[in-house]
Amino acid sequence: MRRHFTLAELAAYTAAQLVGNSSGIISGINTLEEALPEDASFLANPKYLETMKRSSAGVICVAPGIPLSEKKNYLISDHPSRTFQQIIELLIPKSQSGFLGIHPTAVIHKTAQIAEGVQIGPYVVIDRDVSIGEGTRIDAHASIGYETCIGSFCHFYPSSVVRERCQIGHRVVLQPGAIIGSCGFGFVPDGQGHHQKLEQLGIVILEDDVEVGANATIDRARFKATVIRCGSKIDNLCQIAHNVEIGEHNIIVAQTGIAGSSKTGKHVVLGGQVGIVGHVALGDRVMIASRGGVSKSLKSGKYRGSPAIPINEYQRQEVHVRKIEEYFERLKVVEKQLEAVLSKSS
Repeated sequence: MRRHFTLAELAAYTAAQLVGNSSGIISGINTLEEALPEDASFLANPKYLETMKRSSAGVICVAPGIPLSEKKNYLISDHPSRTFQQIIELLIPKSQSGFLGIHPTAVIHKTAQIAEGVQIGPYVVIDRDVSIGEGTRIDAHASIGYETCIGSFCHFYPSSVVRERCQIGHRVVLQPGAIIGSCGFGFVPDGQGHHQKLEQLGIVILEDDVEVGANATIDRARFKATVIRCGSKIDNLCQIAHNVEIGEHNIIVAQTGIAGSSKTGKHVVLGGQVGIVGHVALGDRVMIASRGGVSKSLKSGKYRGSPAIPINEYQRQEVHVRKIEEYFERLKVVEKQLEAVLSKSS
């Protein structure tokens, strides 16, 4: 059944300030461009102010200080995206899988310790001496290697893999296809130039509240541990190499690759397709813009480019690069003037 709420109810639920008609009815959500009078929307970026003014949305979530139009309804909060998310989850409640409990096709070793309330989907494989905490859900075709320890209230989506002996904290989320504990890329050439594999016998540790995106890979250490500290979020298609240590509450965006034994501090942000060489350290609150290339250790600050340099320096260089044609033309004029002066003096 379609849900609907008055704007007064939404304001109370989200703890946002309501400007407009408190009796207005909201039953859907949509973008500013496509919203109808019964839809909620939000302003993600001030550059869309003109779009907001034209929008037919029944209510728009905005931040304080945004200029408001007459005859429109607004929910004002410090975090309008979060307010909008609360409305989404109210109007579109999270559904539940039809496979509850432990599915009969799951293959579970007799030594595995499964707590109460664990859900295990079709064709899941759980190896020997695995322990799984209460309320954890493991979806279809996932594979859990031997001696792995998994905390409470985790959710492993279909086809995710956790290899042997890894340690997973509480409330960890693995999106479909995430691979935890794959072998680190370690080879040494012999006298004939053939590459001999170095066995990767360490583990991966994911602390509490970590999320790993679809088809992201986190390699096990050679002999110790690759560690993702609590609260860090790793996007789809990222590669975290062996012995890396990711600090608390990092954001690592899609297609980023981090080479072996590098470390990041707390609250580090790595944009899409960032590349980091091995054995470097990033300080707390380092931010690397998309496609940045990190070739040395960096202290706190914002960086861009490859090799990554402070973003203000990068922007100054960009201004000069964009004017290089102008500089070239000016140089030709100066050369002609110099030639004229030299010809007169001779």
